[in-house]
Parts: sequence; C-alpha cells; structure tokens
Amino acid sequence: MHCVFAIRVCHCYTIVMNWDDIKIFLEVARSTRLSTAAKRLAIDASTLSRRLHKLEESLATKLFDRTVDGHVLTHDGDKLLQYARRMELDACQAFSDIKVQKSLNSGRVRIGVTEAFGSFFIAPHLAQLKQNFPNIQIELVHFARDVKISRNEADIAIAVEKPKNTSTIISKLCDYQLQLYGHESYLKTLAHEVKFEQLAQHQWVSYVDNLLFTEQLSYVKDLSTDIAPSFQSTSITSQYSAIKSGLGIGILPCFLAEQDASLVKLCINEIKLLRSFYLVTHPESKRLSQVNTVWQYLKQLAQQKNHMLMPE
Repeated sequence: MHCVFAIRVCHCYTIVMNWDDIKIFLEVARSTRLSTAAKRLAIDASTLSRRLHKLEESLATKLFDRTVDGHVLTHDGDKLLQYARRMELDACQAFSDIKVQKSLNSGRVRIGVTEAFGSFFIAPHLAQLKQNFPNIQIELVHFARDVKISRNEADIAIAVEKPKNTSTIISKLCDYQLQLYGHESYLKTLAHEVKFEQLAQHQWVSYVDNLLFTEQLSYVKDLSTDIAPSFQSTSITSQYSAIKSGLGIGILPCFLAEQDASLVKLCINEIKLLRSFYLVTHPESKRLSQVNTVWQYLKQLAQQKNHMLMPE
C-alpha cells in the first residue's frame, strides 16, 4: 500500500507525491551515494535512481548534482530537505505521542560525538541513565568531522566548536582542559626533565595537521612552531596509545589522561589549554521526550563530573 500526500505549491494547484519517494530522497541526501542509500533501503540501485528521477520530473527541478564525490543537493534539493525532514520528524512525533500514554522516554537516541569524549567520558557514565530510563536505546556514533544534524546523522551532536547554523538549538555543554603528558618509560630515557623552552627537542605525538576538521584540535601550534611530531594520527585514541607506549610526549584531554596513573603531567605551570563542547539538536528532535531526557542528562553529567573535565 503506497502512502501519498499533497504539497500546496500555490493557490492554484497542488503536487501529489508518494511518501516512499520522499524516503528515497532523504536517504540519498544523507548518504550522498546511491549504492549506500539503496543498501539501507533494501532496494535495487537502478530502481532507486529511476524513482529519484521521477521525483525530480514531478517537481520540474533538479534536486541533486551528480558528482564524482556523490549526489550533492542543489538549492531546490536543500529546500525540499528541510520540509521532508520536518515531515519525517512530525511523523516520528506522531508515533511517539500515540505511544506516550503507555510509555514516556522510549526509543532510540543517537549521539554524534568525537572519539575521545564518547569513549572516555560519555560511554562510561551511561549506567545511571539506563537505570532511570530503561526504554531509551543509546547509539553513540563517533565522528571525525562536524555532525550534520540537518541530515539526521544524529539526534544530538556534541560539537567541538559552536555551530553557526541558526536553525538548530545550541547550548554550551562544558569547558575542558588539555595538558602535556608523557609516559614514565619515555621520561626515564631523558637526561633531564622536560622544560617548556626545550619542547622542540623532544619526540612528539600529535594530530595530522592537514587532516584536521577544525583548528580547535591544532594544539601543538599553540605551544611552538618549531615542534615537528615524529608520530601523527587522526585518532586521539591512537595518540594516547603511542604516548603510553613511550613513543613521545603529547597533548591529551585531561578527562582521558587523568584516568591513567602511568601518564605524567608535564610543564604544568606553562601549559594549560582550554576548549569547549556544545550540544546541538533540531527543535523538532528536542520535542521528543527521549531526546530531551538525554540532552538534560548530558548537561547534568558534565556538571557532576566537572572535576574530570577541569582538574585542579
């Protein structure tokens, strides 16, 4: 059975569309690739492509530019995305409202977050949430880039810098501190202690500069332009492992490093980097009880565990 709906274009006429075509449009917009969208929707890629062309013909416009990097939304495509996503969220809200009399705070909440914060701060502290709200299913998705809330990649994003998108709800979650750390095995090989004015003489572990998705992660430049890392990785977990193995010294968030007693904090008086996290969601998503509950829980968690984020 096909579900259809009507969109009023002007006072003269309306366009009737198939909801299945809109679902196809939404999935292609999110994944940017036909093969990925087809796999997620469990339909043939050629069928998906044909349905997408049919939708464009019915609207008399081009919704996607077909590029080597995938399907990129046109101006009209982006406009349709805003309406289609609202329709999808309204449908989810309708289903949620119907169920609400039987069970509040029930359903999936996907959190898009950076690797370190998700693994070392969020994941270890979800037990209380699950105990209080057993019907909420948490999906923790690690992103090494900005999370696209508008494309429904997550219900809640934890961003490393304040987004400029004015159509989303944005709230500062917390500040967090970063310090310079080294492992005992590396420090024992040195003839003298690590001094701030001699940092460039040491083996360094850091990010791959030209692959950073934000300058907020460019810590080494804040210390000295003479530092040339001997090991670099796009993964903060890999950097942590490298530092722990004695490969060199490096900057780590305190909420990660302070949990490992084998790491030694260096140049305490000279180095104290500060960054922030922001909670981001869509107004329609925030209306869902389970999303709002997780949102509030994350804010309370950051307040309760501030000593991990900003140690003395």
